Amino acid sequence: MSKNIYLLPFILICTLFFMWAFLHNINGILIPHLKKVCQLSDTQSSLIDLAVYLAYFAIAIPAGLFSHRFGYKKGILLGLCLYAVGALVFLPAADNRSFVLFLLALFIAASGAAFLETMANPYATILGTPETSEQRLNFAQSFNGLGAVAAPFVGTHLILSGVEHSKAELDAMAAKGTLQAYLQQEASSIKPPYLVIAIVLIVLAVIFIFTKLPEVTESTTAGHIATKFSLSVFRISHVRWAAIGEFFYVGAQAGILSFFIRFARYTAHIPEIEAGNLQTLAMVGFMAGRFLGTYFMRFVKPTRLLSLYAVINIGLLLIALLTHGRIAVYTLMLTPFFMSIMFPTIFALGIKDLGEETKMASSFLVMAIIGGAFTPLMMGLISDRTGSIQIAYVMPIVCFAFILYFGLQGYKIKQPKPSLA
Repeated sequence: MSKNIYLLPFILICTLFFMWAFLHNINGILIPHLKKVCQLSDTQSSLIDLAVYLAYFAIAIPAGLFSHRFGYKKGILLGLCLYAVGALVFLPAADNRSFVLFLLALFIAASGAAFLETMANPYATILGTPETSEQRLNFAQSFNGLGAVAAPFVGTHLILSGVEHSKAELDAMAAKGTLQAYLQQEASSIKPPYLVIAIVLIVLAVIFIFTKLPEVTESTTAGHIATKFSLSVFRISHVRWAAIGEFFYVGAQAGILSFFIRFARYTAHIPEIEAGNLQTLAMVGFMAGRFLGTYFMRFVKPTRLLSLYAVINIGLLLIALLTHGRIAVYTLMLTPFFMSIMFPTIFALGIKDLGEETKMASSFLVMAIIGGAFTPLMMGLISDRTGSIQIAYVMPIVCFAFILYFGLQGYKIKQPKPSLA
């Protein structure tokens, strides 16, 4: 079969990597913005992450089962449609300033993204010769990094207004009867970006409908999709620790980025627009870390690099906790670079030498990203109890401590305990 037959399908698959990365990384903008629009506490605003990661937790295995029965193309189309519906629900949510509707929109969109991620990773590996499958997947993953950079940039310049009022000023506006108009104006800024996102997703779905995709059978794909549900894989030590590692890694990433703008405001009085630009720059570091980390692994064992990066991030977070001003913010900005290799490295180590159990283990590792809901929620509770979002950053330190253990000991392959009859 001519290589040109794979070109358009592969280009389309690469766009999916961008789209789900955009959804995850826009949360760092939505959390401070909806906190303002809906007048939320830090704990309430953390429910934004909960809605996204709960959807992934709930959909990971159903998406795998769907693709096994109906194929990758139908799974991709369903994912695009769900994502588009979620994006459109943002419009009435903004009109009504309804936090419940915003959460529903995020859950639906994230459910679609979970379908896309479950389909696209294995599908990218079969769009060409088997010898170059890893190269194709790594290339497609670079669009994930691009989405991680684009999301805070777009959110900063199209959603954030840069207008920030103190509680006293908001109380004065309420007394004058102008508060609701101001909050509605802030909410309306969400509508244009999400309308564009919905249109792009619908256009992509139409293109996929009319694009002939190569047929895939279970024997030709390098994907790891569960065909039946079983907990027995957790008898294997390195799978258990990989699931714990992914839980805490995604929790650390979500917590650090979700409250970054709040952290910058609290520790250095940096306005939200500037803080959003700094977060965009931090995600450029994340993207660069993906490429450089792959290069470093030619000379350093992945487990050692993972452990080293965990130690560095613990040190950076301690500095961010114990200092104030821009030093704390700039230190925090460095952490995404050292987070960049963690998810794929833990994932690869967690499914190593599993044979037929690789599929189920992979599904559980995807489900483990529910940690992205847990850590921000804990950080919100700490912030509300102490009055300091800075103190809440002790949670990512705990997360990286677990990742450090995985890199030192948890990854080791041990003889599994026999299954109970």
